[in-house]
Amino acid sequence: MADVAIDQAERIPYVLADLGTPVPEPRQIFAVGLNYADHAAESNVPAPEFPLIFTKFQSSLGGPATPVSLPSEGVDFEAELVVVIGKEIHQVAELDAWSYVAGLTVGQDLSERAVQGRGPVPQFSLGKSFPGFSPCGPAVVSLDEVPNPDDLAIRGWVGDEVLQESRTKELIFSVPKLVFYLSGVCTLYPGDLIFTGTPAGVGMGRVPQRFLRPGETLMTEIEGLGRLEIPLEQGYPTSA
Repeated sequence: MADVAIDQAERIPYVLADLGTPVPEPRQIFAVGLNYADHAAESNVPAPEFPLIFTKFQSSLGGPATPVSLPSEGVDFEAELVVVIGKEIHQVAELDAWSYVAGLTVGQDLSERAVQGRGPVPQFSLGKSFPGFSPCGPAVVSLDEVPNPDDLAIRGWVGDEVLQESRTKELIFSVPKLVFYLSGVCTLYPGDLIFTGTPAGVGMGRVPQRFLRPGETLMTEIEGLGRLEIPLEQGYPTSA
């Protein structure tokens, strides 16, 4: 009866800009660097033997159409598949990993490259955690709605300019491998997010380099999961 009631319910259209991030208070946000071989190649580093993990801060989350103020002329784009953990886990087997995933969503790992690269070693987490630098959405799509979660088309573009285009089957470390690896060290909690990495085409790796500009709208789409439409605005220069 419940299914019949849902099928007969009135469907009310929504405006993308009215949506916030679908997981507003994750306990932990993990991200993975160099998880596509072509992105590692354009970064002039070998493909990693183990997942390269960094974190992003909760204050950087945004919705699928939340405007982002650019703090500099060096903000880069990174289209990403985002995993949402559904159950508390520690040391899960790779074969069981998908059963601990609540769903998938679309994300961008926006990156201020100057802050990220300040050293003597890179500071990934800080450069990737300005307000709005972790937009997600438009919804968390449960796995029963995704015919093949291991192979989804992913694309990012501005206007008529395609910036990134690939498939998630090209991930060096698949979603189950990432969940297995992370849970081998950390306890993962319901609502935790994993940004799984970006394919080639990022602005820093282009010749000439191509960073995001005020007035543009950054589009990001993953097959079966939906689309982000992020308006970009002029922000105040970073003091970091």
